[in-house]
Amino acid sequence: MTKVLIFSNHPAYTYNLRKEIIEGLINEGYQVSLVVPYGKEVEHFKDIGVKLIDIKISERSVNPFTDLKLLQNNVKILKEEKPDVVLTYATKQNIYGGMAARLTRTPYIPMITGLGTAMENPGILQKIASTLYRLGVKGATALFVQNESIRKKLKDFDMIHAPVYMTPGSGVSLERHPLAEYPNENEPIQFLYIGRIMKDKGIFELLEAARAVKKEYPTVTFRVIGHGNLEEDIVKVKAADKEGTIEYLGRQSDVRPFIRESHATVLPSYHEGMANVLLESAAAGRPILASKVPGCQETFDENRTGVGFKARDTGSLIKAIEQFIELPYNLKRDMGRAGRQKMENEFDRTIILNMYIKIIEKIGR
Repeated sequence: MTKVLIFSNHPAYTYNLRKEIIEGLINEGYQVSLVVPYGKEVEHFKDIGVKLIDIKISERSVNPFTDLKLLQNNVKILKEEKPDVVLTYATKQNIYGGMAARLTRTPYIPMITGLGTAMENPGILQKIASTLYRLGVKGATALFVQNESIRKKLKDFDMIHAPVYMTPGSGVSLERHPLAEYPNENEPIQFLYIGRIMKDKGIFELLEAARAVKKEYPTVTFRVIGHGNLEEDIVKVKAADKEGTIEYLGRQSDVRPFIRESHATVLPSYHEGMANVLLESAAAGRPILASKVPGCQETFDENRTGVGFKARDTGSLIKAIEQFIELPYNLKRDMGRAGRQKMENEFDRTIILNMYIKIIEKIGR
């Protein structure tokens, strides 16, 4: 029996984005071990026969001693488990899980959802990040990447030493995010933002746009879900909530009810791997308003399932929002339904499962 070991970084992240992959591997007869910080979300995997291995990860730590300990723990686990193939997710484990797999001569497949903010701007942080990532993916059997921009950046930093496979993001669970009835025609239009509270997500352009739009369309509402690491950013969002520009809902463990209540999801991000919130919103039948950047623009078809706008451009964002507001009700609803169809055709998570199985079977021959 082929043994697959998965390095992941967070229990909820793993459950929400990898559930169908792990279930599919089990259903195909593979023996699966999951190395992830323990959380109640991963108990489901134990129930279906996955071996859970707890591990401590400081995702945002830059302490080299903490990261060295993670690498040592990964190597120890691989020597004990002796898997036939390793799958890695998220930056820390793409790097240190990848290093551990190479040190133990275990075939491995990193899923690269993005290279992080540190890789966006030249400087010492970019040099450190690119060196670590290069070491992490150097011996990979294959690389899964989520958009062409990531593939190009990997090439630019000399990180491609294995076949590259383009995935439809992380895919979307069509079962977990079923088509939802569109809000009634007489309900005030509601826009929804889901994401981290940080500059690179375009949240401050959204606040400016919301202020402008509400002057012309006072009944329109903007709801914001998410959290941030910088207190000054949270303060700005809370101030916008207090003045009535937006409704700030903080962090939510389940965003599906809020997606169902909305007329459209807005994401003015500067860069993405593949925006999961847009895939989930479209799967539920909600039109998408998103910046025209890699990782967002692939998730919608212009004027058919969504409306695009320039990143870092408040005026362009305002124009897109007002264009959507002015659409007849039936066109808004049809746009959402077309988005659902796009998800079924292009982003079903079983597409990625089949990609994994094909490569794992080659490794086992």
